[in-house]
Amino acid sequence: MYLDSASSEPLHPAAREALLAALDRGYADPRRLHASARDARLILDNAREAVAGALGVRRDEVSFTPSGTDAVHRGLLGLLSGYTSLPSKSAHVITVAHPAVEHSSVLHALAWRPDLRARPLRVHRDGRVDLDHLTQLGDHDLLALQSANHEVGTLQPVAQAAAGGRPVFMDACASMGRLPLPDGWSVAAGSAHKWGGPAGVGVLLVRKGAPWRSPFPADDRVDERVSGFENVPAVLAAAAALQAVVAERDEVNARQHALIDRIRSRLSQISDTEVVGDPVERLPHLLTCSFLYVDGEAIVDALNRRGFEVASGSACTASTLEPSHVLAAMGALTHGNIRLSLTRGATEADVDAFLAVLAPTVAEIRKDAGM
Repeated sequence: MYLDSASSEPLHPAAREALLAALDRGYADPRRLHASARDARLILDNAREAVAGALGVRRDEVSFTPSGTDAVHRGLLGLLSGYTSLPSKSAHVITVAHPAVEHSSVLHALAWRPDLRARPLRVHRDGRVDLDHLTQLGDHDLLALQSANHEVGTLQPVAQAAAGGRPVFMDACASMGRLPLPDGWSVAAGSAHKWGGPAGVGVLLVRKGAPWRSPFPADDRVDERVSGFENVPAVLAAAAALQAVVAERDEVNARQHALIDRIRSRLSQISDTEVVGDPVERLPHLLTCSFLYVDGEAIVDALNRRGFEVASGSACTASTLEPSHVLAAMGALTHGNIRLSLTRGATEADVDAFLAVLAPTVAEIRKDAGM
């Protein structure tokens, strides 16, 4: 049983159908003027229109990138480039505030710009940014704030944090499609394989009027915000999956919320177990917990041998078994943790089968460790 959809959701049937249909028509360069190129350009334009409609944004605010990470880097660094190019900011050291639980792609982008000052923000025990700390921080130029945490699922108060009027970059990779986009952001990023589209497609959203300027060398593509030859069939498949996920999300989210609540309740019966993240204001499909006296790698391997595929450790570093900076910032246990995330087709029977083996597996590992 695959319980790692937060890393990558299985391909949605709508994506598979669109991908196969577009492979025979979307191979040409959309910039050209011949018939095949016009076919490819039409597919690309239709995909952009579909994504804009599904997300409730303008068509000209949507760009497609080679990945969610690329969308994060282009989005955040482009917002920084545009902001620093403003006449009033040209000789100014830019300060970017960000919660300590941001994804590593955001942290790496900030580290890539040594001319700025990054200011980490405290988070509460549930992983939500401390808005009082943001207020106490005083003057800052930009805010980087995820819509929902990739690792523990806690939703962030983007609209409230953006009330100060400063530009906001929002990493929406974990929530895009699954939940409506919150208000308040200037630039946002998403990742198609997180909602059931194909890997290799990211979505970059740049609000009209946002101070965004490309931070990388220019490329003569259809869309000036991106570079490289567009994977037109994959882009259409991503758009088709997004439309389908948005159309069915009320039913899917309600079912997944109930299933995760069922798991949370059962975990409370396992001794020395900590369930992290907000129990209500969260992604519907995701749960992270830590077991004292249990090694994360050991429990992942033991569950895998029993047919259940979960994640452990950091959700966003080179090794998924490295200690989690997210859990550390929350003051939670950073070892012996697992993250499980349900696919859209998960059932009560699936969850019951997982719960039937979880407690005995933990007990067996603790016994072997002499605990």
